[in-house]
Amino acid sequence: MIKRTLQVLGLVVVATAASGQTTERKFTGAKEVSGKVEIHVSDGVYTLVPMNEKMVQTTFIPTGVSPKNFAYGVSMAPKGLKLALTDAPGVVTLKTGGIRVEVQKSPFTIKYFYGDSLLVSEGKGFAKTDSTQSMDLAITPSEILYGGGARVLGMNRRGNNLKLYNRAHYGYETRSELMNYTLPLYISSKRYAVLFDNASIGTLDLDSKATNSVTYETISGTMSYTVIAGDSWYDLTDQYTRLTGRQPLPPRWAFGNFSSRFGYHSQKEVVSTVDKFFQDSIPVDAAIIDIYWFGKGIFGDMGRLDWYRDSFPEPQKMIQALSNKGVKTILVTEPFILTTSSRWQESIDKKVLGTDTTGKPYTYDFYFGNTGLVDIFKPEARDWFWNIYKDLTNQGIGGWWGDLGEPEVHPAGLRHVNGSADEVHNAYGHRWAQMVYEGYKKDFPETRPFILMRSGYAGSQRYGIIPWTGDVSRSWGGLIPQPEIALQMGMQGLAYTHSDLGGFAGGGDKIDNELYIRWLQYGVFQPIYRPHAQEQIAPEPVFQNDTTKAYARTSILLRYKLLPYIYTMAFENNQSGKPLMQPLFYVEPSNSTLLTYDKAYMWGDALLVSPIKAAGVTEQTVYLPKGNTWIDFYTGKVYEGGAEITLPVTLNHIPVLVKGGAIIPMLKKVAATTKADLNNLEVHYYMAANKSTSYRLYNDDGTTPEAFEKGAYELVNITANTTGKLLTIDFKPEVGKSYTAQNKTVDLCLHNLTRQPKKVTVNGKAVKTWKWDAAKATISLTVSGQKATTISIKL
Repeated sequence: MIKRTLQVLGLVVVATAASGQTTERKFTGAKEVSGKVEIHVSDGVYTLVPMNEKMVQTTFIPTGVSPKNFAYGVSMAPKGLKLALTDAPGVVTLKTGGIRVEVQKSPFTIKYFYGDSLLVSEGKGFAKTDSTQSMDLAITPSEILYGGGARVLGMNRRGNNLKLYNRAHYGYETRSELMNYTLPLYISSKRYAVLFDNASIGTLDLDSKATNSVTYETISGTMSYTVIAGDSWYDLTDQYTRLTGRQPLPPRWAFGNFSSRFGYHSQKEVVSTVDKFFQDSIPVDAAIIDIYWFGKGIFGDMGRLDWYRDSFPEPQKMIQALSNKGVKTILVTEPFILTTSSRWQESIDKKVLGTDTTGKPYTYDFYFGNTGLVDIFKPEARDWFWNIYKDLTNQGIGGWWGDLGEPEVHPAGLRHVNGSADEVHNAYGHRWAQMVYEGYKKDFPETRPFILMRSGYAGSQRYGIIPWTGDVSRSWGGLIPQPEIALQMGMQGLAYTHSDLGGFAGGGDKIDNELYIRWLQYGVFQPIYRPHAQEQIAPEPVFQNDTTKAYARTSILLRYKLLPYIYTMAFENNQSGKPLMQPLFYVEPSNSTLLTYDKAYMWGDALLVSPIKAAGVTEQTVYLPKGNTWIDFYTGKVYEGGAEITLPVTLNHIPVLVKGGAIIPMLKKVAATTKADLNNLEVHYYMAANKSTSYRLYNDDGTTPEAFEKGAYELVNITANTTGKLLTIDFKPEVGKSYTAQNKTVDLCLHNLTRQPKKVTVNGKAVKTWKWDAAKATISLTVSGQKATTISIKL
């Protein structure tokens, strides 16, 4: 049935090429109605809604058409701006204080401006055939286009006609035109974005015919799009995530190391594997149990959603034993209820499945057996499904993995309570994540959920979804596109997109040790650290040979050492939508050559990372953005920005450089997140001459939902100023009303000093308990307390 759907999508393109907006569309009037502007034309009504000064939503309803609403992306209510509407001869103008919309009366068109710059305009505009509808926008010849969800097409996706149908691509490598997370969204190098908020299947044609146009086409739903402008790349991401929602701060343990594979066959295997991490002194925070927790084999039991007691005889005892070690238990679930599973009759009796046109459960064959599909859009079905999660969470389950949620097979003949499979297909994973997220808010309000899913929709980040990049090939070809996918998804609000470290699919029954090492080194600087692979190999580092294990341990220990820095990045994402992984053009927006660059990226504000994506590499060329010095994280060597450099490469690590002036907090003693002492820290300052730097270190208990909003947090504001021969560093704590701060011990490490300091004072008093490392050009001293502290260093 998927093949049939894709064939339909191909036909959609042909139909559009033969049609277009009628050239006889006539403007007939304009008026303001309750904070909206209605533009009446000969074949329908446009409604323009300013969401705020930087966003305008435009909806077109053709005459005689009853709207169908499959919009799930926008969560923001309009700000309620005071509109400035003028109706002059030839043009109607809507001003918001930011975006300006000009409606040209004849020939009819709509243009969107920000300041004095034209962002985008309707080209052919709205068009309709017997089976499809489309919206055509005119773009300029020089624009680079991003978006469309998860793809492997290169950073510039212009020239591609993107199918909008979530579908897994097993074993992909260096090109994938259709993957498990598609989005009806594009982002322009002119620093604006357009979201077509409609979950129905369709296409997003990013100028594939070189006609300077973007055409969105779909089979159903309301034709609505929002134009979003930004003053900077960070501001554009901020605005987009205002529109679609912000990612809740995940539990702190989610940033640790996971034990995961397809799959653990028994309780004994889970426990013994976790024990090996402790035996090998490798921190671990979570164990993911795949399909065998509910059945002995792959076939026949999916949808059982209960423990297979032959293999997991005492699951609660296992969960508690892992919890006592600080390890969360995560279970895989799928929305398919097989006709051979023990819950089949229950699912029929409760009427929770998608149906055929007669109202009977729709059954069909797919890889795992003959099945029905939970109608995630039906309230009663969501309640039934959630209660299963609730019962297992009460047993101690700490997080959830929702798999196959495209859904993997979703026949066009299947009916949901609110529309056909094709009309709501792309929102299935979105509603599933929403169900889990809202279930936690209702029944476990003191717990942050962990929701790992590979499919969703625009705005799924507001429900805490943590997407991964699907069943990537376990090969160098699979590793190559991982930064591209994550960078693109971060720009689209989904900042936690990450890969199965080491790769998942294929690759034979042996580990390629160099590939494995390089992928895990990259994993330190991606959102979630989770080695995972098919059943024929053991992907956990504890099962590798001693040499490979040692490299893996080094990477994992660095990941944990950076935990305070990473957790602060997560807080910033929660507050502003700021991606964890950022393209270099975010840092140097004036450099057009960086608009398609993915050889390196920023991990937060401080670290520039360049993954090694080929075997036997001995040197790597990396561009360093201008306006800063850059310090090699491992050697301390200093480079000037604004040029490419060539770095020698060994197997010990991938290239990482620190931006001059950066402040990076680290753990003094590496431990799993539940044992990490965040009151004993190292704060590393990478000096840059005559530069002022500020940094906000965020901390909370790692578990309380909306801790910042509840005042259950602390912030340490750190500023560093270098003037002539004097360096001053200030620590100013800020504590929320519901947080009890403890005394802190901070080891301050100053890097990139040109000579040994002459004198150090803390709060005006000279101290002698500091150390100078001439080889590393680093000074270290320890400061205790929780009050404001000023450190002055005479250079």
